[in-house]
Amino acid sequence: MSDTLSTTADTKVFLVLSTFGDRATAETCAQHLVKHRYAACVQIDGPIRSVYQWKGKIEADDEFRLLVKTSSQALDGCVTALQKQHPYDLPEIIVLNADASTAYASWVSEQTLTRE
Repeated sequence: MSDTLSTTADTKVFLVLSTFGDRATAETCAQHLVKHRYAACVQIDGPIRSVYQWKGKIEADDEFRLLVKTSSQALDGCVTALQKQHPYDLPEIIVLNADASTAYASWVSEQTLTRE
């Protein structure tokens, strides 16, 4: 890698994963997160097949997965916004702490700074 990996708390990148039942809702949420600077970038995968147990039954559904890239300063707002935007009774919201190149982590941090 031509750039060093970021390991300081102020330039860490957090990956937030969530799934949605349709592409349009996933796209709307992704747009909201980027527009309000909760995320620097959101990727949408899918459809993916999810198999899970819900209320005593095995379920299988096609879903669309969001991979949200955010910073430490925007993480709480990002999770809160996802919870508010999400149509599921129990949304999947998984947060992973990731090492990233210093340049990329700085870009994520810049994109998620609150602008007044």
